[in-house]
Amino acid sequence: MASIKQPILEVSNLRIQRDGTVILDEVSWRIDHGQHWTILGANGSGKTSLLSVLTGYLMPTAGEIAVLGQRYGESDWRELRKNIGLVSSSVRQLMADTEPALETVVSGKYAMIDFWGPVSKTDRTQGLRMLREIECEYLADRPWIFLSQGERQRVLIGRALMANPRLLILDEPCAGLDPAAREHFLQFLQRLGRNKNAPTLVLVTHHVEEIMPIFSHALVLKNGRVLAKGKKSSILNTKTLASAFHASARLTKQSNRYALTITGKSRSVV
Repeated sequence: MASIKQPILEVSNLRIQRDGTVILDEVSWRIDHGQHWTILGANGSGKTSLLSVLTGYLMPTAGEIAVLGQRYGESDWRELRKNIGLVSSSVRQLMADTEPALETVVSGKYAMIDFWGPVSKTDRTQGLRMLREIECEYLADRPWIFLSQGERQRVLIGRALMANPRLLILDEPCAGLDPAAREHFLQFLQRLGRNKNAPTLVLVTHHVEEIMPIFSHALVLKNGRVLAKGKKSSILNTKTLASAFHASARLTKQSNRYALTITGKSRSVV
């Protein structure tokens, strides 16, 4: 059994190179117990490639990845991947229109898309309990096609949590949500992160406005490298974000929430 002192995730000198192009270069990152992280970066910064490596769908050129002390390459990566839940648009697009929310949640227990067969009594009980935890019990019998975008994101989180992951990655979960739905979803994430039984959360986003107070740390990528990492309070500042997004910008903070105003392009930002 993994020691409580072992990090949830440890990435060391990660490098991805394909056809002479370096996608990620010397990326090192560690997530310890009790932390919730956000990953920020412009398009092309390497966020998607990093997630693909962490979930075992892209093999690194060099470097090491360990989950709860077990290293990719030394342990069965298919088993290690079960410790990492992922909520992304790629999963959302695979759901069957007629599948009820309860079956979608239960399918996460078996890592199955388009659940087939009757739901057992045990699975139904577990699924309903999970729907209550994600504040969606009323959606149990509602087909996927009739769920709002915010409801779909919550149901997918419930689906991921059915496998009891130690790390839950949310890949731009607010994409496609209107302003009100986005805020409701973000408040839900805040409540989820405060739950003592919640897994470690990693929010991948372009928008600092989506970084709720529950997120304690930040990783900022730029051109495939780590621009900054550490406690959110020291990492999120105007200089770092202006560099990350290749623009003149101003970061403000009010009531523990951030806002980034782009004031114009700047070739001098490095």
